[in-house]
Amino acid sequence: MKKEVDFSKGERGKFHLPDAEFRVPVYLDEDARAFVTRIAERRKTDVSSVVNELIRADQRLIDAAS
Repeated sequence: MKKEVDFSKGERGKFHLPDAEFRVPVYLDEDARAFVTRIAERRKTDVSSVVNELIRADQRLIDAAS
């Protein structure tokens, strides 16, 4: 690796996208992943949709209990 890098010809903000959204990856335990994968396969949808539905259902339960 070089000891010094020449940034004199660099362009500040060249790849900056002000409206870009950072999505945090979520890692499921193996048993949880298998559970939502089975549901997704039965519904012919993707795992993200199933996880979002489960979270929304939990939100409704919590809101109803409060």
